[in-house]
Amino acid sequence: MEISEITKSDFEDFWPVFKEVVVDQETYAFDPEIDFETAYHLWCLSPAKVFVIKENGVVLGSYYIKANASGPSSHISNCGYMVSPESRGKGIARKLCLHSQQMAIGLGFRAMQFNSVVSTNEIAIKLWEKLGYKIIGTIPNAYKHKKLGYVDSFIMHKHLECS
Repeated sequence: MEISEITKSDFEDFWPVFKEVVVDQETYAFDPEIDFETAYHLWCLSPAKVFVIKENGVVLGSYYIKANASGPSSHISNCGYMVSPESRGKGIARKLCLHSQQMAIGLGFRAMQFNSVVSTNEIAIKLWEKLGYKIIGTIPNAYKHKKLGYVDSFIMHKHLECS
């Protein structure tokens, strides 16, 4: 498996996964009617950097990294991760998260914060906690889950060890 910066061609390969995750409305608060160009701009052009993980040329997942806020809070990074359904449970999200933490440190960030981890996304929450993230806040009824209705979201944070 290799992690590299995303290309438009990579995003074209990743687009069916992106679209499925968004349409499922279980983890991401993106418009389920999002079109390719809007998604490409949102996922690939707005963040500071975007990466894909591939095996034998097949895109298994992706993540973006950007500043969580600007100005005096620009030292805190924010990331979003998506993994193809066929690749889940194989350590892909863990690899992407570990890579993103090293990338964040290299970009000068001192912490990483996830602003809205849907409370029903228990696998991701357990992984983030294993990797040192703490739940620092709960946003009641923040996410309208397609199957469960309104559920809470968590704000998760981790200080990054900068050398």
